[in-house]
Amino acid sequence: MNPDLAAVLDREERDGPQILAALVDHGVHVPVHPDGSVVFLKGENGNPVLPGYVSEACRAELLPSAEGAGHCDALRLLDIAGDTGVEVLALFSTGGWARVPVPLLRQTLQERGQQAPGDRLKLSWSRHPTAVALRDAAVQRIREFPAVRTVWISHARRLATGAEHLIVHIAVDEDLPSASADRLMQALFAGSGRDVPVGMLALNPKTHAETIAELGSMGLDTVRADHTTGRVEVLSREYDPD
Repeated sequence: MNPDLAAVLDREERDGPQILAALVDHGVHVPVHPDGSVVFLKGENGNPVLPGYVSEACRAELLPSAEGAGHCDALRLLDIAGDTGVEVLALFSTGGWARVPVPLLRQTLQERGQQAPGDRLKLSWSRHPTAVALRDAAVQRIREFPAVRTVWISHARRLATGAEHLIVHIAVDEDLPSASADRLMQALFAGSGRDVPVGMLALNPKTHAETIAELGSMGLDTVRADHTTGRVEVLSREYDPD
């Protein structure tokens, strides 16, 4: 149950930071078909929207045709949206609903970063095949994105919920939300063959210097580009001597 989001939606507050904060902090329940694939709804313009419910009970009441629902945090929602091209979320409680554009959710996560209350992450090095594939794809593609300085790939565990996933941090020399970071992630996903949830956070060196310095000290898989010389540097424990 996401009581914070339910309270906002029941008041029929259809936009504003309270909806985004509740969504990022607690996630929603996404309906699924019997085979486990996501159930999408049709928006007013005929385009698909990704539905999310404040609880499984709410989903059962409002969308009984679905087989069930799986709980998704904000990063998983972005993951689904990235896979399917859906641009809008539709959030429901028993007393109201709201429409949230996917780019707005992405921007909120980028602005809050890993220090956001209720969204703290413990990052560590990962040898998961998808993490390795993301790192290797970054080595191959980073030169194509002149605004991107550095890419870090890590295993992330949410301290509040214990949920785990991979996360890609990207230091980029442009304002957030970053189009370059989004395009690079699409390129990385195209070659990663991922089978685990993967999220992305873009960082601007001017406003996230402390976080960037912290990432650099964690021993994570790191890909750095010097776009002046075209040199790409790769740091990984995989290459450390035993």
